[in-house]
Amino acid sequence: MRDRIKSDNIYAEGILITPKNNPSLGLKILTYNQRIYYCAVVGDEEAKQLAYYERELIAPAKRDENHISN
Repeated sequence: MRDRIKSDNIYAEGILITPKNNPSLGLKILTYNQRIYYCAVVGDEEAKQLAYYERELIAPAKRDENHISN
């Protein structure tokens, strides 16, 4: 049996993300296993979990790291 792939993900569990095919849909990554992200729809806990490959997700927006508040 092949080894399970568990640690090559770029998105951490618990972050909010959006799918490329529906950018208005908010998702929260629940788990990552075998190169598939299992996600819950934000605000709809009754909805069925959705599964996405990394290439099907839009990277979350980075915060402005150069902004310095005085």
